[in-house]
Amino acid sequence: MLQNVIIGQYVSTSSFLHRLDPRSKLLSVFILVLIIFLANNWLANAFIVIFTVAMVVLSRVPLSFIYKGIRPILWLVLFTFILHLFLTRQGDVLFRLGFFVLYEEALRQGITIAIRLLTIILLTSLVTLTTRPIDLTDGLESLFSPLKKIGVPAHELALMMSISLRFIPTFMQETEKIMKAQMARGVDFTSGPIGQRIKALLPLLVPLFISAFNRAEDLALAMESRGYRGGEGRTKYRVLQWTMKDTLAVVGCIGFGLTIVWLRLI
Repeated sequence: MLQNVIIGQYVSTSSFLHRLDPRSKLLSVFILVLIIFLANNWLANAFIVIFTVAMVVLSRVPLSFIYKGIRPILWLVLFTFILHLFLTRQGDVLFRLGFFVLYEEALRQGITIAIRLLTIILLTSLVTLTTRPIDLTDGLESLFSPLKKIGVPAHELALMMSISLRFIPTFMQETEKIMKAQMARGVDFTSGPIGQRIKALLPLLVPLFISAFNRAEDLALAMESRGYRGGEGRTKYRVLQWTMKDTLAVVGCIGFGLTIVWLRLI
């Protein structure tokens, strides 16, 4: 299950989203995340769902691959939805069964939060799924470059974020491998009370952190041996090109945001 995490993975296909400049994709997803939190009615949420589905189709990433990646997250979304049903006590009563009372506001908030979680996860995942890690690093560095004037190391910050995203799938695969090794030695992660399951996961932490530190040290030594000394004076083999389609993508997201604001006010 852990090896199916889609955050940080790149899928090479020929799609409109793949051909966009990474800077336009980063700006667009930032705008879209803000837009999602502005939706407060059924019509606005419906527009957001339709837009997200359209972006998934445009990416040409296999739907089965995306489903396997978000399947573990669906349990978190379901738990959040059920939590709202039990804890929210506002609005008209829609259903009553024993001690359980379903309120209208509880249902509305539960669906809204579930839509927000799913759409944010899908839209942010599409950025890494359609952008090569090196392009993502260059895009982040370009967007952070104005911060250099106040002493922020833009190149190092962008590289750190890109490496973190890149190693999420590797980290998950390492966790899966350690779990299988311990299960072969008799450790049970799937049965028993919840407290016992959490206790069984604790022995994972030591080998997992040791592996992560070893990978970080190997990466640092490899970069130093190749003469890496930060972003000062570095040149680029591939230069990012901002085209008209990137401008249209950002303007389209802004227009979509204005539509959501208008739907919020009606």
